[in-house]
Amino acid sequence: MANKPNILIIYTGGTIGMIKDYKTQALKAFDFSQIIHKIPEIEQLNCNLKTISFEDPIDSSNMDTSYYVEIAEILENNYNNFDGFVVLTGSDTMSYISSALSFMLENLSKPVIFTGSQLPIGDLRTDAKENLITSIEIACSQKNGLPVIQEVCLYFEYKLYRANRTTKISAEQFEAFASMNYPPLAESGVNLYFNDYYLYHSKKESKNLIVRKSLVTDVLVLKLFPGITENTVKSLLAIENLKGVVLESYGAGNAPSKEWFLNLLKEAIKKNIKIVNVTQCSGGSVKQGHYETSFSLKEIGVISGKDITTESAVAKMMYLLAENLNETEFKNYFEMPLRGEMSD
Repeated sequence: MANKPNILIIYTGGTIGMIKDYKTQALKAFDFSQIIHKIPEIEQLNCNLKTISFEDPIDSSNMDTSYYVEIAEILENNYNNFDGFVVLTGSDTMSYISSALSFMLENLSKPVIFTGSQLPIGDLRTDAKENLITSIEIACSQKNGLPVIQEVCLYFEYKLYRANRTTKISAEQFEAFASMNYPPLAESGVNLYFNDYYLYHSKKESKNLIVRKSLVTDVLVLKLFPGITENTVKSLLAIENLKGVVLESYGAGNAPSKEWFLNLLKEAIKKNIKIVNVTQCSGGSVKQGHYETSFSLKEIGVISGKDITTESAVAKMMYLLAENLNETEFKNYFEMPLRGEMSD
C-alpha cells in the first residue's frame, strides 16, 4: 500500500479502556494516546493512528442518545481526514449504539468498526488486544483503492458483524455477540477473510456523508409474557408523549388475541403511536398473518419488524420518528431495509 491509511480511534469508555493499578488493584481509565507503548504490535499494522477520548469515559450502562450524537459529530468532523474509524465502547450497550450510528450516518463509504472487550486491556488474559488490533486491521483494509468495509460494523472474538444485526448474548464468554439472522462479514483466523458477498455498499450515487443527529427517544420496548395484565399494557401505552412501541411478541410475531389487548393497541395506533412487531426469539423473523394470533395485529396496523433485532428496531424507530413521516411513509420505510438491518 503506497500511502499508509489514517485511522482514528474514538474511546468513549468501557472495559477495554481500563487498566489495573497493581498496587491498589483498582481499575482506572487508560490513556489511549500511549497505546503504542502498551500494545507495541500495533506498529506492525502499517497505518497512521490518532486517538480521541471522551473527557469523561462513559460506562455503557449510562450511554444515552446525547453520546450517540457526540460520537457522530466526532466522525463527521474527522471524516475527510481519515480512511477508517474504530469506536471503543462498553459491550453491554454496544449493539444499541452501533445500530443507531448505522442509521445516523447516511451515505457512509468508510469503515466504522465498534469493538470493546470483556476484560480490561491490562489483564493477563485480556481479549482487548486482539479485538483492538484486528479492528484496526479491518479499518485499514482496502481493495482497488477503496475501503473493503463501507458500513458500521461490530468486531468481537474473531468475527466481524454488521452492527445493526447484532445482539449481546453473553456476559462471560469472550464470544459475547451473535448475529443470528445474518452471516459474519469477516472472520479472523491465520488470515483475515472477508465474506465479500454479504458486505453492504450504499446504493446512492452521492457519496457526501449526511449525519442525522435528531433522534426521538419517546419510545418503549413492550415484551409480552404469559399472564401480562391489561393494567400493565394500559399504563405503558398511556405514558405521556409516547411516540413509538417495539412490541416483542412470541415466535413468528404472535400475540394474545384477547379483545382488551387488541383494543389497547388499536387505540394507541389511532393516537399516532407507531407499533412495530419484533420477535423475542434470538433468531428468525416476524411473519404477520402467518398464524391467526398475528393476523389481528396486521389488521389493526401494527408494523412488521421482519427479522430486525430489538436493538436495531429501537434505533430505527428513534431515527424515523424524527423524520416527520406520515403513517404510510413510516410503515414503508420501517419495513424496508435502509442500512442492511433486515432482509428484503
